[in-house]
Amino acid sequence: DSLFQMNIGFRVQSRIGYGKEDGESGVVEGEIRRMRLKLDGFVYNPKFGYKVELGFSARDIGTVVVGNSGNVILDGVFFYKPTSALTIGFGQTKLPGNNQRVISSNSLELTDRTINNSKFNIDRDFGLFLDYSKQKADHFSYSLKGAITKGEGRNWVKTKDDGIALTGKVELFPLGAFTKNGSNFEADLMREKTPKLMVSGAFSQNNNALRAQGQLGNSLYEARTLQSLFFDAILKYNGWSATAAYMSRMTNDPVTVNALNSSQKQAVFVGHGVDAQLSYLFPSNYQIVGRFSTQKVDDEIQTISPNTNEYTIGLSKYLFGHKVKLQSELSYDTVKYFSGSTDDNWYVRFQVEIGI
Repeated sequence: DSLFQMNIGFRVQSRIGYGKEDGESGVVEGEIRRMRLKLDGFVYNPKFGYKVELGFSARDIGTVVVGNSGNVILDGVFFYKPTSALTIGFGQTKLPGNNQRVISSNSLELTDRTINNSKFNIDRDFGLFLDYSKQKADHFSYSLKGAITKGEGRNWVKTKDDGIALTGKVELFPLGAFTKNGSNFEADLMREKTPKLMVSGAFSQNNNALRAQGQLGNSLYEARTLQSLFFDAILKYNGWSATAAYMSRMTNDPVTVNALNSSQKQAVFVGHGVDAQLSYLFPSNYQIVGRFSTQKVDDEIQTISPNTNEYTIGLSKYLFGHKVKLQSELSYDTVKYFSGSTDDNWYVRFQVEIGI
């Protein structure tokens, strides 16, 4: 009614696959990769909005142990929209980082995000969020986004610290805004009638971070201040979609050592990566897609973490946009270690997405 609105949605990703790592026996994969419940709407006045998203798959929840909360809560955020252009958020939600992380996992062209996204993204956090957007279909458009957050990621209750994370992002649309917010989902499902381009840059500084990837990763033995840098570009036209992304993380002295046992170390994952992706959506709603990712760690952690290249091809069928789709994928990795040895790994997957 005029005082209250609630939209309810769910989605399930069911996945099977087979993977083979160099020198190891093959592994069969079968799981509910994601199962999500989402609520959003407004209370009292359309200016006061909210979003709640919960995750129930094993990978969402993780291992629940004493002193560490489960990860059921993905988003829990309140929005105030004083004008049509400005939105202020308070709570837990995604940080304005690399574009593929901001895009929902149900809006991907392949079965999952890139190897660089898994290592460099800044994920979700709790704090204050700002978004100022001017969007026009046929004119230059832009969005300015920022966040002041805790820095330890979602549902963190293990420790307290005096550090905060500061994040800012600029999105530019020199050819006008995408149809139906097309920069927020992969594939040119709208078959843009004129070329549409988005370029963006983001920077985040996580002060006194306690985890190896800032908002994610294992606990460090000492706090570190991390800087993350992101650049993205998206081009869509007449069924074609091309994306490119650069991600990096930096810090001083990334290796931390246990003061009680010098043999125990935990390092910040520092380095950079590049992703490139190209796809074409046929009028029949079949799609072919190819992706290349390269990841290089910094010299300080070369003995701990390898460099990786990944090559991926995929074939998808969209039955009802990203809501109901069938996805298949073949990926091949080359992993290069500091010793000079190389592993060749590959996997094949089939995934069904259904949601409302």
